Amino acid sequence: MPTSRILLWAGLAAAAGGAVLCVLGWYGISGERFAERQLPYLASCTVPGAALIVAGAVLVATAYALPVRPPEPGRPEPIRPEPGTEPDPAAPSPDGPLLRVPGGTLAHRPDCPLVAGKADAVEAGKASLAPCPVCEPWPS
Repeated sequence: MPTSRILLWAGLAAAAGGAVLCVLGWYGISGERFAERQLPYLASCTVPGAALIVAGAVLVATAYALPVRPPEPGRPEPIRPEPGTEPDPAAPSPDGPLLRVPGGTLAHRPDCPLVAGKADAVEAGKASLAPCPVCEPWPS
């Protein structure tokens, strides 16, 4: 069984168990008038139930973040580029003048994802700009 499926079902089970504990805690608290008699329900049901719901959500998110399993034998594989092939000629190059967006305060390399493909990006020129924290166009 693939790891992502195990994580998915474990996350769903943890979230469901947490929801049941929260409902039981709410039911116990609703029957008590005084706060000091409600605390045991908070400690034994509601807080652990909320923790299980959060843990279940993390497990489900992790299951969806894992890569998809490889195809079964006999099924065609998805087309992937070969390792070491030439880069896309349309992809921006790190060489070239620094760029900025109009009104921006950061200088970017041409291949920075924050300006790559943006038609309104212009050359930084001699403007006093801070370096982009993503592409780091020059050492600080």
